Amino acid sequence: KQWYQRRVRVNFMDLDQGDKIQAYYIWIDGSGQNLRGKTKTMDGPITSVDQLPVWNFDGSSTEQSAGENSDVYLKPVAIFRDPFRRGNNILVMCECYTFDDQPHPTNRRNECLAVMEKVAAEHPWFGIEQEYTLYEPDAITPLGWPKHGFPGPQGPYYCAVGAQNVYGRKVVEAHYRACMYAGIKIAGSNAEVMPSQWEYQVGPCEGIEMGDHLWVSRWILCRIAEEFNVVVSFDPKPKAGEWNGAGCHTNVSTLKMRQDGGMEHMISAIEKLGTKHKEHIEAYDPKKGADNSRRLTGRHETASIDEFSYGVAHRGASVRIPRQVDKDGKGYFEDRRPASNCDPYTVTSRIIRTICSLD
Repeated sequence: KQWYQRRVRVNFMDLDQGDKIQAYYIWIDGSGQNLRGKTKTMDGPITSVDQLPVWNFDGSSTEQSAGENSDVYLKPVAIFRDPFRRGNNILVMCECYTFDDQPHPTNRRNECLAVMEKVAAEHPWFGIEQEYTLYEPDAITPLGWPKHGFPGPQGPYYCAVGAQNVYGRKVVEAHYRACMYAGIKIAGSNAEVMPSQWEYQVGPCEGIEMGDHLWVSRWILCRIAEEFNVVVSFDPKPKAGEWNGAGCHTNVSTLKMRQDGGMEHMISAIEKLGTKHKEHIEAYDPKKGADNSRRLTGRHETASIDEFSYGVAHRGASVRIPRQVDKDGKGYFEDRRPASNCDPYTVTSRIIRTICSLD
């Protein structure tokens, strides 16, 4: 049945579009975690966001407005090639604005952009490691797990090969290629410690680009999963017990950190992070730390949510300095605290505000 449905869809997707293109507007809804989107027909091709009009949607259906004043505006901010419709069709990342043309309270990108513009001379680079878990269509059973039980304990699944250890590789490979086609700066992928859990990396991206690329990569992942009839979860602790959680480890560097003598600047930045540990924990998941409290327990390759720590090659620390970086004396550090369901605009903005002393 699924093969037949895919074949019928392919037949229709081959139809000529004339001189029109489809622009799929994407935005973050009121949950701060979920993505929404809808399609607009445009004269094509589109090569700049300046060619795209402001649009709107019913915010009362996305937890972003009341029914009596429901319109929320969508302002295009970034364009990517559409790997599903292909041709000249595009994906459009958008910011949300209120009826009086103010950044919507759920619009974290606007604040992030202002922060990144202030520190443009620092050339902040980010690379984010996005972990996620694949589930069966019931959204209860991790993909490939026994329906009423558990797989073998963790150990053989990380970076593994073989049907007995790996679940969902077709989804992962399709997502990787779709991101490359779209223009997402995807850097790699691997199977994670818990079976059915995966990671991909995006970056290096400079400034606001990090949030744009990660959010659209998430949308592409969820859309790919539709094709395989599986569910994507970004929950930071998808299974209780002796199973690893899911993070969004954020690698950070400024120009000074990447230059000779950069270690001194890295240590200074990391120690600044330690002075604002509580503020960062509140910024690192949509529930102000409640989600991360299930994950940051001091076990399963995490630090305690209550304490800040850092070290070289230490995966049980809040912040890790890679071994090669320590050897080179320059490079980047990895903040391991952000949860898998974090908002990358909020995370990168919070980090820069702290390490560049903007607060």
